[in-house]
Amino acid sequence: MRFAVLVFPGTWSDHDCQYVLRDRLGQEADLVWHREEDLAAYDAIVLPGGFAHGDYLRCGAIARFSPVMAAVRREAARGKPVIGICNGFQILCEAGLLPGVLMRNDSTQFRCEDVQLRLETAATPFTAAGAAGDVLRVPISHGEGNYYADPETLARLNAEDRVVFRYCTPAGAVTAAANPNGSLENIAGILNEGRNVLGMMPHPERASEALMGGEDGLVIWRSLVASVTARAAAAR
Repeated sequence: MRFAVLVFPGTWSDHDCQYVLRDRLGQEADLVWHREEDLAAYDAIVLPGGFAHGDYLRCGAIARFSPVMAAVRREAARGKPVIGICNGFQILCEAGLLPGVLMRNDSTQFRCEDVQLRLETAATPFTAAGAAGDVLRVPISHGEGNYYADPETLARLNAEDRVVFRYCTPAGAVTAAANPNGSLENIAGILNEGRNVLGMMPHPERASEALMGGEDGLVIWRSLVASVTARAAAAR
């Protein structure tokens, strides 16, 4: 399968994502510059973390206008899986592909640390290899990860099983103390209505090799590869 790993000026997790997909999971993964206008040749799209365009104005506010984002919208509408990680999540929200916004951490501090995530639903292309209730240890690295949405949007996300991850304790309890940034309801990742676009603040690419401290992030990557493979087989 062929993955597009998008690169904006200021992106820095692109090579990490490419490494996991290519060297750990044996997939074709290309770094795609943000001026590219056609992603039709790819089976899935990754928007990695970083500081696209220096995070000027707001995180992702300039990146949303990059030529490649029209292609992302087009391929997402066709049902292709799209995952946005950290800055990628922020870009997807700014581009209207996901609801809500990512605001400054309530501590006003940049947080770079391991957190625990409770997997809320396995009914997604990104988590099917796991089970609801699983607790994953995955690092975060952000200053604007405080997820906010209006009450109506929040209610809809919950009613439609579109909250994918919540910050939790190692035992799986969703508590205020386990929330590293002030996100509403400890939300760490959400889906679009079509369930093929995921935004998450933690970095699964940094938790995909034992040498780096853990492999819990592989649940997301293996799920994505399996989903893309099944989708391609069904299209034949």
